[in-house]
Amino acid sequence: MISQPYRLYVERTDATKNMARYYAMEISATLFGDACLIRTWGRIGQRGQCKIHLFECEKEAVDLFLQLTRRKRARGYRPRSMEPPVP
Repeated sequence: MISQPYRLYVERTDATKNMARYYAMEISATLFGDACLIRTWGRIGQRGQCKIHLFECEKEAVDLFLQLTRRKRARGYRPRSMEPPVP
């Protein structure tokens, strides 16, 4: 069982490069009680791709979650802004 929820949703946009990407992660439990890290990424508004990592213990999943979070932050991904779009 997972001790606390781990969820992340970040976006990277750059109008000059026509870039609008998202990256989402979540740690959950499988039917057998193992930890599962689910990653989803792609263009905003599209389905994107998905990858699932299975772990025997939650600590391994959290370590990968934090490593990927740091990597995405370094590449310019930020939490979604709630500002209205500029016309």
